[in-house]
Amino acid sequence: MAFLLRADWHSPGSALLRAADLHYGYRDAAGRERAFTLDGVSLEIPGGGFVGLLGPNGSGKTTLLKLLSGTVSPQRGAVTLDSQPLAGMSRRAIARRIAVVPQETHPTFDFTVLDMVLMGRHPHLGVLTLEGPADVSIAEEALAATGTAHLAGRAYMTLSGGEKQRVIIASALAQSPDVLLLDEPTASLDLGYQMEIATLLRRLNRERQVTQVLATHDLNLAAGLCDHLLLLRGGRVLAYGPTADVLTAANVQALYGVRAEVTFHAGAGHVMVVPLGANAE
Repeated sequence: MAFLLRADWHSPGSALLRAADLHYGYRDAAGRERAFTLDGVSLEIPGGGFVGLLGPNGSGKTTLLKLLSGTVSPQRGAVTLDSQPLAGMSRRAIARRIAVVPQETHPTFDFTVLDMVLMGRHPHLGVLTLEGPADVSIAEEALAATGTAHLAGRAYMTLSGGEKQRVIIASALAQSPDVLLLDEPTASLDLGYQMEIATLLRRLNRERQVTQVLATHDLNLAAGLCDHLLLLRGGRVLAYGPTADVLTAANVQALYGVRAEVTFHAGAGHVMVVPLGANAE
């Protein structure tokens, strides 16, 4: 497997993504505000950090990623990148620094796989400027990095769910971001590709210091990749800190209502979570 580790990849080192006292609530069809999806969430992600977001469905993980990417604005609080508020940056400026891998992507037209990945280069192009040979080269390396080079000429909509997800990750890599935000990036992948994507993300983080935020339900994936974890329940922070301190049996029980054994696995090199059963009623 090839890896997208070009010499011109950003190595931010000191890039800092910070969320301060974020509040966000969705509104109903009549415009009335419903209960807050996020209520007073704060976190600080240093350059080169790898933070995992864990929590049950509806806890606010995807909403937090949207706020961190600047695609939605908090109703209270602020998100800053290197002390600059995202609210004061253009979408193009943000896209040059932050790339997002969503859970699902539904393009308007039936683009080829290569076209989908080349879209990641748009923030780096001028108005009405077409992609050049260097952009195509970066896109091809991104395809190789995610094991999708053989799909370059295929129509994106003909791919399987797992293939589509790897292509979207390739598009994000082609963006050459400082910060990579990932929403369940391995959810639809088989075990082999899960491990390949995990290896790619780990190498980007460790060798290129690409700051990453990963929302996932896979506790063991988070344990193997992330140096810090943020636990969300009901839109509030249950715990935030180093992975080994936060990923405990007590916190797993509080977060999911599941009894679990959490132990260090010498072969894996990190703690592992083994569910034992639901809490007794």
